[in-house]
Amino acid sequence: MTASDDFEIETDQLADAVTAFANGNPILAYDSADRENEVDIIYPAATVEPQDVTRLRNDAGGLICVALSDTVATALELPFARDTLDHPVAASEELKYDDRSAASITVNHRDTFTGITDQDRSVTINRLGALAADPTTEAFVEEFRSPGHVQLLRAAPNLLADRRGHTEFAIALTAKANRAPVAVVCEMLDDETGGALSPAAAKRYAASEELVYVDMSER
Repeated sequence: MTASDDFEIETDQLADAVTAFANGNPILAYDSADRENEVDIIYPAATVEPQDVTRLRNDAGGLICVALSDTVATALELPFARDTLDHPVAASEELKYDDRSAASITVNHRDTFTGITDQDRSVTINRLGALAADPTTEAFVEEFRSPGHVQLLRAAPNLLADRRGHTEFAIALTAKANRAPVAVVCEMLDDETGGALSPAAAKRYAASEELVYVDMSER
């Protein structure tokens, strides 16, 4: 199954999300009450600018990650994080929401300074998006260093057929929108409760910012 075949456009929400993504705009996506029960803001990686990282930091508040397709991740020889750690804490994964984590390594672009500023992270994200056009390990090593301040995520090979995460949804969305298979995902958190932002609150935010909101469980 290819990324472009991973979901059919069955709802107006999905159609609007594809259009927004094709135009380089972010969308909000809620997974389900049976999974993380979280809403992520998702951007096409190649369009992210410093002010977008600022929005993710202030309005979302979760970990700013870059999801890559399995094809790109394989070309870059990206491991899963659990396979790189020689420590007892990595001996087993016991997640409450899935069988495994999509987490890979963290990186900074070599042109950045500390790598944490909004400007630096936007450079790292943009260059990851550009690298997807011709992904090679040599180019990756030449441009990036690890550890860094941008968390990479490996999408499952068959995307939502394998794993129903924001990572896989984001990459499926890039395919439908004819975008490079690299996307930024960041969880939305609630400043008042300290927990995940509720779907209702996320919908209000989406409406106020004129962004598309998608319920992944309705696809």
